[in-house]
Formats: sequence, structure tokens, C-alpha cells
Amino acid sequence: MGEKNAAEDGRLGVVAALVRASFLVNSVYAESAREYGITPQQGQLLCVLMGQPYGMGALGSTLGLAKSSLTGLVDRTARNGLVEREPDPEDSRAVRVALTPQGARLAQDFYTETCRRVDRLPDGLSAEERELLAGLLGRVVLDNAVPEVFLTADGSTG
Repeated sequence: MGEKNAAEDGRLGVVAALVRASFLVNSVYAESAREYGITPQQGQLLCVLMGQPYGMGALGSTLGLAKSSLTGLVDRTARNGLVEREPDPEDSRAVRVALTPQGARLAQDFYTETCRRVDRLPDGLSAEERELLAGLLGRVVLDNAVPEVFLTADGSTG
């Protein structure tokens, strides 16, 4: 079956489905970030730091950012009072980035609202279809070693 016929009957190929799903989730994430007065990148940073403070190297790897981009992001987020640099207890020459109390509150609110919105995206699916979707997407994520950048419903990273 060709792509045109698949599109006509409401089905997409895997590439189109994954790319369009990525755009859909990113738009929900961006809209939620805007409403909380932060950028999507700041939202990612806050969500990553919900689990624990990170050193700059590990944070750059997790977020997929070069050192200069990460430094700018952390600087801007720190100026807003949401994160702070603290000494790394394991390396006196290094610093870690941690949430401030204000940042922790904002991160939790942003996270909760964003999860609520993303969870509504597959509302048209049955419980069995949702479980199948989660299983298949989970395999794709694990097979591609995607960093753990968002907490799961039970509070662990996922």
C-alpha cells in the first residue's frame, strides 16, 4: 500500500507518524512552558533537575547541549531564580546545578500540567491500545538509548 493510500484511510507510515507525534508533543510542551513563563529548554532543564542535581558535563550530555549553550541556559535560568550552582561534594573544582525552592515548585507545577496535557493526546485510544502504544514507543526509546529526561508517574526518571 502506497503512502497516498495509507494517508487517505487515516494511517501514516512509521516515519511520518513518529515525526508528527514529535511535533505534537513538542507543541504541547512549548505551550505549557509559555504559560509558565519559561522557554521549552528551561522546562527541560527543570524537569531533568527534579530527580537530582547534575554536574555540567552530565547535564550537557543528558540535554544534548554543547557547553556554551548549556552555560547560557543555566545562566538565564539562574537569573530567574529557578536554579543555582552549588559545589560538587565529590569534586571541589566542579559545580552542580540544582533547583532552588522556587524552581522546584515551578518544575513540579510545570511537570504536572505538561503530563496532564500529554496524557490527553491519545484519549481516542482504548486502554489496550494505550498500553500497546506505550510498549512500542518504550522499546523505540530504549533501543535508541534516549536519556532519562522526564519523570514517570511513579516519580522515577523515564
